[in-house]
Amino acid sequence: MNTTTGLVYHADYLKHDTGTHPESAERLVSIMQKLEGTGITEKLNRITPIKASKDQIRYVHHDAHISRVEAICARGGGMLDLDTPICQDSGEIALLSAGGVLKAVDEVMANNMKHIFALIRPPGHHATPKTGMGFCVFNNIAIAAEHLKREYGVKRILIADWDVHHGNGTQEVFFEDPSVLYFSMHQYPHYPGTGWTDEVGKGEGEGFTVNVPLHAGTDDAGYLYALKHILVPIAMDFKPEFVLVSAGFDAHISDPLASMNVTSRGFGLISDVIKDIAEKNSAGKIVIALEGGYNLNALAESVSAVFESLLASGERSEKKEEGIPENVRKRVEEIRQIQRNYWSNIR
Repeated sequence: MNTTTGLVYHADYLKHDTGTHPESAERLVSIMQKLEGTGITEKLNRITPIKASKDQIRYVHHDAHISRVEAICARGGGMLDLDTPICQDSGEIALLSAGGVLKAVDEVMANNMKHIFALIRPPGHHATPKTGMGFCVFNNIAIAAEHLKREYGVKRILIADWDVHHGNGTQEVFFEDPSVLYFSMHQYPHYPGTGWTDEVGKGEGEGFTVNVPLHAGTDDAGYLYALKHILVPIAMDFKPEFVLVSAGFDAHISDPLASMNVTSRGFGLISDVIKDIAEKNSAGKIVIALEGGYNLNALAESVSAVFESLLASGERSEKKEEGIPENVRKRVEEIRQIQRNYWSNIR
């Protein structure tokens, strides 16, 4: 048993019935079958989630949104928006999803484990204070960040979002907040249409939003190049006390909803970079929340690769930078030009 790495999961997550929707219960079934079949679960601490309270959901969301979710569920289900079906049980399961990430945070803050991956659904990073959208009901990762601030007094939180879609909801929550550094790598242009390079935050939060909009077709090497040259220097400047990750796997080369070329192994290498940032700044404290990923085999393989990264000791990351596409180099330099206004390590 590895005492440093944990897994949040509950069979009730399967009760969020979305029918034939891409964000289906089969996603978690395929992941758990893979983890159990390869023996990874035997190396992990299993954590049982509890539901978030409505007061905790209110850290981020307006009462009107919470009430609307409850009303749709009470009449047997319906659509939160054109992309987001919910069933009779979805409201309660969304509380359990947010609660799973909160439970993970509590376990890490109690020093019971260093890093925990919460295999939850529904996902969260598109949910704004006012509404759910893009398959998301409540913003699990944003609620967790507020929990860290309010319950533990954490002053500097990094949220790294590697889902192929920009986390517009998370960005909106923390756009004026200097205590949360929000970093997103995403395909652009793509749903939801936000996340351009000049979206850097506002007011006291200016400079604490870092968007890396990447061209379709970007592969492992391109993602790792962007991480090394943008996130790593900024994070070392920011010095996060806790690292949260919105982990979507829809940038996978086999994913049906996007056009990126990241491999399953690539997600493990991306995780290595995040893990190294946490080791150097936050005593290794990481909580990862599942977001997207819609090819079942690719999703299961990619999640396994991230767990292998978390379980590994020592250096695994590749150092070479050959084969970086010119459009990636150019975009990274554009972002560095913007971000050097805010971060000394970029200058």
